Amino acid sequence: MQTILRDALISFPMFGDFTINPPSTFVLFGRTFYLYGAVIALGFLLAILYCAHRSEKFVGIPSDDLYDFILWLIPTVIIGARLYYVIFRWNEYSGNLLDIFKVWEGGLAIYGGILAGLVLVIFWCRKRSIPFGALGDLSVFGLLIGQSIGRWGNFLNREAFGRETDVFCRMGLTEPGKNPIYVHPTFLYESLWNLVGFLALHFWFKSRKRRFDGEVMLIYVAWYGLGRFMIEGLRTDSLYLGGTGIRVSQLLAGVSCVLALVLLAVYLRRKNPPLYVDQRAARLAAEAEREQTEEEA
Repeated sequence: MQTILRDALISFPMFGDFTINPPSTFVLFGRTFYLYGAVIALGFLLAILYCAHRSEKFVGIPSDDLYDFILWLIPTVIIGARLYYVIFRWNEYSGNLLDIFKVWEGGLAIYGGILAGLVLVIFWCRKRSIPFGALGDLSVFGLLIGQSIGRWGNFLNREAFGRETDVFCRMGLTEPGKNPIYVHPTFLYESLWNLVGFLALHFWFKSRKRRFDGEVMLIYVAWYGLGRFMIEGLRTDSLYLGGTGIRVSQLLAGVSCVLALVLLAVYLRRKNPPLYVDQRAARLAAEAEREQTEEEA
């Protein structure tokens, strides 16, 4: 388990010799909170606002329905991310089960949150008779926003960094009374990778109509999977598959990337049903026309 170096000074040699020491906690109403949680909350908030703004026109889901979904999504994602982390580090928690609930001490795995959220999306879409791909196309924008911002919580915690290196963009961590170590700032790599993905998808699908519900979701899975596969190999806090040297997140990332590309190729070659947003617009127009006809009669 990687040590969280909350007291370490941070430096980036490529920007000079200066160091920074951003606080990892803040005090509110006499209680101490970790800024990590505040950063995660900010990412959630911005993701929600963006998705609510685009939901009806982009995928045909009213914003009120989206907010209802989000009320279920937030606790589901947190529980899933925590369970995933605990399962693959069971030897650290089996002796004291109460530590499982101490989320504020760190220990959330993004893949666990995504998998839990995926299960919720399936059930929610079935209940509302909404295509899974439609909600997925919208949700990935929120994921990219949340992941881009959330990784800066790792920066404030001085965690989720990579192995020692001398590359030009290395990050220095200096604990009190110790010599600095220089590591890959993997939190920064992933944040920038997700930011590029968000901007590319946002502007691409501003000027181009989707070919099928689920297209954006598959592109996201391929993009994120590729980036995570490369970045995970640099990290020192990976979860491993049993006693093997196989990194769980790297394996999932590689498999999901390949699978998404295959599905994307298949769906782009076949004739797909109309987009849900178009179906809903046609249905609402027909209902409005019928109501007008009844009023005139």
